[in-house]
Amino acid sequence: MNTSTTRTAATAAACAAALLLAGCGGGDEAAGASGGLTVVAGFYPLQWAAERVGGDRVDVSSLTPPGAEAHDLELAPQDVAAVGEADLLVYLDGFQPALDEAARSEAGDAAWDAGAAADLIAGEHTDGDHTDGEHADAEPAHGDEPVDPHFWLDPVRLAAVGDALAGELGELDPDGAATFEQNAAALRADLEALDAEMQTGLAGCAVDTLVTSHDAFGYLAGRYGLEVVGISGLSPSQEPNPAQLAEISTLVRELGVTTVYTETLVDPAVAETVAEEAGVRTAVLDPLEGLTDDEAGADYLSVMRDNLTTLQDGQDCS
Repeated sequence: MNTSTTRTAATAAACAAALLLAGCGGGDEAAGASGGLTVVAGFYPLQWAAERVGGDRVDVSSLTPPGAEAHDLELAPQDVAAVGEADLLVYLDGFQPALDEAARSEAGDAAWDAGAAADLIAGEHTDGDHTDGEHADAEPAHGDEPVDPHFWLDPVRLAAVGDALAGELGELDPDGAATFEQNAAALRADLEALDAEMQTGLAGCAVDTLVTSHDAFGYLAGRYGLEVVGISGLSPSQEPNPAQLAEISTLVRELGVTTVYTETLVDPAVAETVAEEAGVRTAVLDPLEGLTDDEAGADYLSVMRDNLTTLQDGQDCS
């Protein structure tokens, strides 16, 4: 047997062995063997939506691990590689700067920004000004205006992202398009049921001002007829100065606020200072930027219902 024949036989043998494990040939077969499309999500709500819409046809992972603050995401080399190799990167432009950079440099056309489907609005407290305002009346953000990224705390906006995501996945996997649409419809039904519960549960609250650790709850407040005052800015790292803390403490007393909300994954010290100065209590809300290590078995729906219970008590809702 000559050298060429030997190489051909070796190649055929290697291919036959590979077929037993993962298939031998192009990327489509390999992808099918590994479980379908690979989707990398920036943080938990996007991961959860992608899992619900993609179902068994999609392998979803999140770059933000449980217990980590999503705003502060830093990417390890393997994370950057995962972004470059994914069939679809689901992220929120402007929310995680490290991921924004990787989306531009590594993901290319595979990067999908959920913000367009969520119809983001301009943020209220991005410059340290804690003047209260109704997020429901805010205009959609344009150009270089700062935006509030926390759209997932409005279940209806998250449903819209699920619908759009079904379309993106359907383009990548046409055979699964009908499945993705059905999954998105089921997701929307769950989110609209949650929205109805929250509409009913937060109607007629005696206190309509929501004072939170950072300005993460504007979409929730706007959806359910509340006004929000974030002690810090749109990012938890935007800490107020002493004069601003005193101003918020005075506002809490004047408006009859009885509860200042600390948050999971955020140091409660600043919110506790405001509550102590104003002589009111604290309670914990979850902005759902990521699940904590203690939330095994929880999901978006259960955590939002926990938030509803906390708000009903803290806002004195009938």
